[in-house]
Amino acid sequence: MKRVLLRSGKSPFDVVPVEEALQRDVIATNSGNLIFSDAAHKILQTPSTEVVSNGMRTDVASADQINAEYDAFVVPLANAFRPSFEPALKRLTRLIRRLKIPVVIAGVGAQTGLNYDPSRLKPIEPTVRDFVSAVLDRSASIGVRGEFTEQYLKDMGFRDVEVIGCPSLFMYGKELAVHKRAPELTAESRIAINGSHSAVRKQGLGKVIERTHAQYPRLRFIGQNLSDARQLHWRDLSDPNAKVKAIPTHPDHPMYAEDKVRVYIDPVTWIDDLRGFDYSFGSRIHGNIAALLAGTPATVLSGDSRTLELCRYFDIPHLRIDKVPADLDPAKLYEDADFTKLMSGHHERYERFMGFLDRNGLQNTFTHGDGGAAFEERLRKLSFPAGVRPWLEADLGSLATRMAFMQRTITDLTQDNERLKRDLARAKTGSRSGGTGGIIPAPSVYRRARRVVGAPIRRALQSGR
Repeated sequence: MKRVLLRSGKSPFDVVPVEEALQRDVIATNSGNLIFSDAAHKILQTPSTEVVSNGMRTDVASADQINAEYDAFVVPLANAFRPSFEPALKRLTRLIRRLKIPVVIAGVGAQTGLNYDPSRLKPIEPTVRDFVSAVLDRSASIGVRGEFTEQYLKDMGFRDVEVIGCPSLFMYGKELAVHKRAPELTAESRIAINGSHSAVRKQGLGKVIERTHAQYPRLRFIGQNLSDARQLHWRDLSDPNAKVKAIPTHPDHPMYAEDKVRVYIDPVTWIDDLRGFDYSFGSRIHGNIAALLAGTPATVLSGDSRTLELCRYFDIPHLRIDKVPADLDPAKLYEDADFTKLMSGHHERYERFMGFLDRNGLQNTFTHGDGGAAFEERLRKLSFPAGVRPWLEADLGSLATRMAFMQRTITDLTQDNERLKRDLARAKTGSRSGGTGGIIPAPSVYRRARRVVGAPIRRALQSGR
C-alpha cells in the first residue's frame, strides 16, 4: 500500500463540530482551501493508495518521520507566490529540502494585479526560486494554475512547468455539466453571491451586494474567511476584517438579520446547498467553482491575476471587477454567461491533469480505481454540520451547544494552567527560594482563552443572549 501525505486542513472524512472547527481553523483561514484539498484527496485515493492529511502542519523536524512513513508528499496550493505567504513558503522549502520522497505541487499560483505585472513579486523572487528548485529536485515538473504563473516561473529560467489549473474542477473526473435552469433570472430566483473583504472595501462589491439584495429577496451571501464564520457563529468582531460593515457576515448588515448568510466548513455541504440555487457570482474563485461542481451556473468577478488566469484556463465565465458597471444586474451576467467552452474543453484539461499525475508517479482514482465511488459512499454515510449561519436563535438548544463548548474549553485551559504550574514548580525546585503562587500560564494560553472563550461571551452579553 502506497501512502501519500497531503497538505490539507483536514481529511474530507473528518466530521468536526463548528466550534472546534473555528477554534482549530481547519479551513486554514479560507474555506476555499478545502475545495481543492478534498478534490486532491479523492483523486489520489485508490485501492493501492492511502491518503493522509497533514493538518497544514509544516514541521521541519518531522522530515525523518515523513520519509519513513510516506511514499510521496503532495501539496495543492493556491496563491502561494505572494509577499504575505513568504514566511510559510520558506518553512515549506526547509521541510522539502529534508525530504527524500517525491514532492508534487498541484496548482500553485502567483498573485499580482489584473495587468499581470510581476514587479510586486520581485522582493520574494529568491524565496520562490529556492522553493521551486527544491520541488523540481524531487519531481518531474511543477503544476501551476495558469498562464501568468507559467510565464513568471519560465522568466526565472525554470522549464519543467505545466499548466494544470486547480484540482478542484476535477473532483468528479471527466464529468462537468453546467446548464441554466431558467431562461432568465427573476425576483424569485435563488442567487448566491460571494466576495472577499478586499473586493467589498476597495473594488465596489459592497454596493453590488446592496443593490442585488434589494432586487432579489432570495439572495444569499456565502463567506469564506475564518473571521466571517466567527462573526456568524459567535458574533465575534475582534478580527480587523470584522470591521467591514458592508459585508453581510457583519451583525449590523441587514442580510445577517434576515439569515441570508452562510460559511461552510465542509465542501460536501457547500456543494449540496448550491445545487438548489439558480446562479452564483462574485469575486471568490472557489466559491464559484463550488457552484459549478454543483451544476449551478456561475460568473467570477476577477479581481487579480490568481482568479483571472484560472478563469481563462478553465473558460469559466468571468468579468474583470474593474470593468463592473455601477448598475450591475446579475440578470445581465446570467444572460451573457456561456458554459460551452467550460464543458467542451473539460475532457482535454482532465487528461492533461491526469498526465501530470502520471509523470510524477501518482495514481488516480479515475484511471486506477473505482472513479471515486467508494470515496463518495463513505462521505455520504457521514453527518456533517450544516453551513455556519447567523447567531439569531435564542432557543435553549442553540445556547446550550455554545455554552457546553465554552465550558469544555475553560476546563481544558484550567488543566493546562495547572500543568504549567507544576512543571515550572519542579523546574524551580532547588534553584532558588520562594513559592510558586505567582506562576502564570504561558501567553499563548491566555491568547487562546481570550479568543475562544472571551469574545463569544462578550458578543453574547452585548446581544442580550
